[in-house]
Amino acid sequence: MSIDITNENVFPVREAPRHIPGRPSQASVWRWVLHGVGGIKLDSILMGGRRLTSSEAIQRFADARTAAVNGEAAPTRTPRQRHRAIHAADAALARDGI
Repeated sequence: MSIDITNENVFPVREAPRHIPGRPSQASVWRWVLHGVGGIKLDSILMGGRRLTSSEAIQRFADARTAAVNGEAAPTRTPRQRHRAIHAADAALARDGI
């Protein structure tokens, strides 16, 4: 799955350790982006010569790694399911006045 810059909290890969519990090293995060772990890569995009990732990409990476370690199929959503979830979240926030 790729990063949707209009609906995800995007930031430079070098800032990713601040968004991950345990604060992994930048070298670890770059390895996850460039080479992956167990065949699973941390999603990123290249914009203006900068490599970016997102909070949502980190969550997807963690979910996929956890599923792989537990011997489960990695959770996947179709683009349509993702789109519906985003709109449902937006509607819930609007109802709560946020």
